[in-house]
Amino acid sequence: MRKKLVTKAVPPVLAAVLLTTMLTGCRFGFASDPDDPNEEEKEVPIDTSVDTFEYDSSLSGTNITLLNSKAEIQVALEKMGAEYEKKSGVHVEVMPVTDGDSPYTKVVSLYNSGTPPTASILDTTDVIALAEEKAADLTEEPWVEEAEGYITEVNGKVYSFPLCIEGRGIIYNKAVIEEMLGESFDADSVTTQADFLKLLDRLVDAGMEKPVSMAKEDWSLGAHQLQYIYETYEGTSEGAQEVIEKIKAGKLDLASYDRLSEFLDTFDILKKYNVAKGDPLGADYDEMAIDLADGKTAFWFNGNWAWPNISEAGAEEEDEYGFLPYFLNDDEDDFVNQQIQASPSKQVMLDGQIATEKEQKAAKEFLNWIVFSEIGQQMLVKTCNIIPPFQNNPYEPSDPLSADIYQKVHEGKAFNASAIVPNDHWAVLGAAMQKYLVDRSDREELTESIQEYWDEQE
Repeated sequence: MRKKLVTKAVPPVLAAVLLTTMLTGCRFGFASDPDDPNEEEKEVPIDTSVDTFEYDSSLSGTNITLLNSKAEIQVALEKMGAEYEKKSGVHVEVMPVTDGDSPYTKVVSLYNSGTPPTASILDTTDVIALAEEKAADLTEEPWVEEAEGYITEVNGKVYSFPLCIEGRGIIYNKAVIEEMLGESFDADSVTTQADFLKLLDRLVDAGMEKPVSMAKEDWSLGAHQLQYIYETYEGTSEGAQEVIEKIKAGKLDLASYDRLSEFLDTFDILKKYNVAKGDPLGADYDEMAIDLADGKTAFWFNGNWAWPNISEAGAEEEDEYGFLPYFLNDDEDDFVNQQIQASPSKQVMLDGQIATEKEQKAAKEFLNWIVFSEIGQQMLVKTCNIIPPFQNNPYEPSDPLSADIYQKVHEGKAFNASAIVPNDHWAVLGAAMQKYLVDRSDREELTESIQEYWDEQE
């Protein structure tokens, strides 16, 4: 049984301020064009011969809408909706959020116009901000027990359906490492920051001048990397919120906060071995995927959402890619050196304000169909290529990055922590991280920037 880490809600007033995205890989600069009509897609067969799910025939003919903020699965969701309609008679219209738009802004505008979607795929913090005013209570839904450890509660109630697990860490290309070193590579043998540094030096000595690809984007630096200083406080979402409140209240001295100094130690290592060290802000995201796939580099800090880019660069699902933790120190017993971060990054919120009772029932049935029907279970993993947060789902993702996270989650080698931060955190502090990346500021200045940012928050 996985350890239960329930994400607690922030107070309603604070939640209204923290209208944010956790940026775990769903909007900014990932798959170059996930729904390119000219790209030949490899269709994964779905077995529809067995279906023991019990449909409510009274719902046939109902129309529901699903707002989708996870662009890379737009086509997949449409296929799921069509399959569900064949079985239930309920039509599911999947509405995409325009690229670059905020899901929160989109759903609020639809509420303001009086035409909200029946269900919305949102970031967790958006759900927290909207739940008690807009959402239907899902606490008693049967799938809640199957999502143990990945449920978000708002004042003791469940208002959202965890759609997927996404994780991040230091991606490695096993074949490249083995080719350079002339020996087999066991990722589990790298257990500390010192081990990782030694591995980098060995690769350099073997002829790989700069073994690391490092994204320069502010969302990568300000969210995916910097948020480790909150999330690794104790490895829980509650702990992340606790340390943020301490920073805001001036009760934690950032200059002596060990997780910040440890994080910067690791960041400095990645900087030193960055393939774009000569021009860090000139690094191209897609080029980094190519460098990793081609063997110019061996590591790329990123998440499982980067697989479409790596695949487009020539990698195959049979290739061996995986994740190393974001090593923060040399303590083998510290959880940060044993686990990678993985959490439910997208949630489905049902409208409880305007949707009719029949529409709500149809939307609830659709979610239960995803969890409990043989067809829905397959399509969540095989069609949407999602890591399922539901314990009863027997299917495993096929791409190596998602497969590695799936395995780590089930082996207890992943920690579930998500920092709730304001929506400008990644942009403001991402810019501060960019200055540090190009050596236009030092640790003291970066630390001051972080503290100043939080001092300005209410």
